[in-house]
Amino acid sequence: MIRRALIFAAGRGERMRPLSERTPKPLLAAGGKRLIEWHLEKLAACGVRDVAINTAHLATQFPEALGDGARWGLRLHFVHEGDEPLETGGGLLNALPLLGEAPFLAVNGDIWTDFDFAALPDAPDGLAHLLLVDNPAHHARGDFALDASGRVRADGASRLTFAGIGVYRPQLLDGWRAVIGDAPGAEATPPRFKLAPLLYAAAARGALAGQHHHGAWSDVGTPERLAELDARLCAGAASA
Repeated sequence: MIRRALIFAAGRGERMRPLSERTPKPLLAAGGKRLIEWHLEKLAACGVRDVAINTAHLATQFPEALGDGARWGLRLHFVHEGDEPLETGGGLLNALPLLGEAPFLAVNGDIWTDFDFAALPDAPDGLAHLLLVDNPAHHARGDFALDASGRVRADGASRLTFAGIGVYRPQLLDGWRAVIGDAPGAEATPPRFKLAPLLYAAAARGALAGQHHHGAWSDVGTPERLAELDARLCAGAASA
């Protein structure tokens, strides 16, 4: 059973303006709950007990809104990255001391899904196990392909979108500098870099596994998509 998780919550939410100017994206509400609260409920339900939340933009709002996590039976650990977010790769590297040496779950703080986190494996077959979904209209090209054996590939006949949910081994970050090279931010302290190049490098080595979720998923990246999600969830609650 996975006991530790990371929620990526440090982004500035540029596309979510003006809503994100006063509220971090993961603290915006849909269906009567903050986006991050949907995740915390799912994490608690699948057995996670310690959750690291990386923060940067409007960081003080997270502990004010969420407390110590006791209401979900969780222990929350807020990892402040400073004024400049470290991107997903840098944020993951920065949070590793709290995540330990066992596989952990990581999820983007600005998505919503009906996927049950308990359906993820306790340990990936390789360096990581990614959840993939059908391509939304705003990301029609997708990110990865999933072959018949459950391996995630960089290319294939049918590409899917990475859902921002995965189970990772800490070893995914081993040798990150050789993969990232001299990308902007890599030489900063702490380093700032994206996770995607590491995932594509792992896929090229056959070290990524994954699964396809056919249910509901939303990248809540704009005020319009947030409003659509809120209307859908409220309509579902009203008809339940």
